[in-house]
Amino acid sequence: LSGIGKGVTASSIGVLLKMMHRKPTAVKIDPYLNIDAGTMSPLEHGEVYVLEDGGETDLDLGNYERFMDVKLTNDSNLTTGKVYRQVIEAERRGDYLGKTVQVIPHVTGAIRDWLNRAGRAPIGMSDGAKRTPDICVVELGGTVGDIESMPFLEAIRELQLKEGRENVVVVHVSLIPEIHGEQKTKPTQHSVQKMREIGLQPDVLVARSKTPLTDTARVKLSSFCNVAPEHIIAMPDLSNIYHIPRMMVDQKLHQKIAAQLNLRMVSLDYDLVQNWIRMARRIDNVEDEVRIALVGKYTGGSDTYHSVVKALLHASIASGQKLKIVWIDSANLERRVDPEGKSPAAKAWRDLRNAHGVLVPGGFGQRALKGMVNAIYFARRHKVPFLGICLGMQLAVVEYARHVLGRPYADSTEFNSTLQANDQMVIFMPEGDVEKMGGTMRLGVRTTRLSKNSTSSRYYGQKELIHERHRHRYEVNPLHVKALESKGLKFVGVDADMGNRMEVVELPESVHPYFVATQFHPEFNSRHHRPSPPFYGLLAAAKARKKLSNPNPHRQKVDKMDGTVTSAEEIPSQKKSSKESTSKPIRSRSRSVSPSSRSMPAPPVNNLL
Repeated sequence: LSGIGKGVTASSIGVLLKMMHRKPTAVKIDPYLNIDAGTMSPLEHGEVYVLEDGGETDLDLGNYERFMDVKLTNDSNLTTGKVYRQVIEAERRGDYLGKTVQVIPHVTGAIRDWLNRAGRAPIGMSDGAKRTPDICVVELGGTVGDIESMPFLEAIRELQLKEGRENVVVVHVSLIPEIHGEQKTKPTQHSVQKMREIGLQPDVLVARSKTPLTDTARVKLSSFCNVAPEHIIAMPDLSNIYHIPRMMVDQKLHQKIAAQLNLRMVSLDYDLVQNWIRMARRIDNVEDEVRIALVGKYTGGSDTYHSVVKALLHASIASGQKLKIVWIDSANLERRVDPEGKSPAAKAWRDLRNAHGVLVPGGFGQRALKGMVNAIYFARRHKVPFLGICLGMQLAVVEYARHVLGRPYADSTEFNSTLQANDQMVIFMPEGDVEKMGGTMRLGVRTTRLSKNSTSSRYYGQKELIHERHRHRYEVNPLHVKALESKGLKFVGVDADMGNRMEVVELPESVHPYFVATQFHPEFNSRHHRPSPPFYGLLAAAKARKKLSNPNPHRQKVDKMDGTVTSAEEIPSQKKSSKESTSKPIRSRSRSVSPSSRSMPAPPVNNLL
């Protein structure tokens, strides 16, 4: 069943294998016809996770990398589109020697070959080394019985036959619904029946349920699914997903895997086990709440910004805070506020004012951009800790150009192709492809050079060169950098290759406690024991802000420039913009927190657990 937790289960099995002193890798199979996830809507499919080699993949690849602390490749995500493209290209070359090309054996054979190749390919480690894995965790997305999944299930059956049952463990994840207080096993019985019709018998059954699995349900599952009771792993809802590896250890799943694969069983890595236990408990026990307003275009579900949410969680763990994400649809920051304060717009503005920090993530398209700009303006003017990512950085530059540089029509050519040259703050990259959409952005890891003594450099441990992942077509126009810097906005990160591509922008800490934006996506490199430095900086500044007195509530009014309902100082009119552009940055009544007065230490770079 889609969304049941197969990805987290597969990731947790990867952690379990590391506890067994193995070197796991992972492959996610997505049965859709798309070549990759790059052109799919985040509202429909969740976020697009970017790998170091530029692969645009399913968000489960992010779960694998974060849990197992590895760096996977584009071959770790297999789709129907990739398989059929490979088979058709082989047929065009004449590789099949005139044979009739069929799903069996040609498509299923290509799937087997892909899994064998990806399962043996060296993977990157956190220390920069490359290691050859000895076990591959393969997750098949979708639901048993779906027509698009059939070739992959058949390929797995063939793989088990060719490699031998002693080299394959089949784990089936199934939902145990609860009706009137009784756990029902019929859906699982039927899904296992479908698997057995295909020729696959589960070796391990992971029973997902809302409450702990009852003995009665376990006996029924064992009897009707032909799985030994001790091979049924109960996986009820938990306070946080980091408890799952411990639950697998408690139910001796590692012993069952070792027995099936004929692995020499040694004692588990005690330090790694305890690290996961401590982290899970730490998340449960922390009480110091921090509210981060996530202002974006796709706030219908957390999967749309999955890695951003995880990076915020990692930073909150490191800073000793209980994370509360306040989801704000940026479209609601453009709308009129009724006097009663009951509209979505009124609630959005209240949530923004009450946040300890503001994050504006990436996105595409013109919808709801004004609300994102308004949120950035509010965070800058009222000295609320702010982090912008990708589009968030581009809009931070646009906001500054409009309200400080004195160019009220400044924008990105992505949203307005008729801009005058002086207003083109963000432009299409020269090497970009204007015809093809898929796989044509600036993708994957790139090297950024940081300025010394900048806020970003401090949180990156004074490193001069950093390596982060990218996904964008547009960039800050280098022709306007000097003018922006003359008004106080500092571009402290540039690409190490050319030196004219802006990567990090910030305001000095003497002006704003934390105003940082990055063109790259730092969330993709965040780990639970090694939080992303920009995210850690945001949470550290938010923690310092909580010690200050709460900002005074502001009068609401309708701005005459665009009809947007704002607070008295939230969005400037055209006149205010002109005045501000000729003066020094306006200081808020709130006291700025200098680096020396902060209680938070420099960002941790070692294991925090």
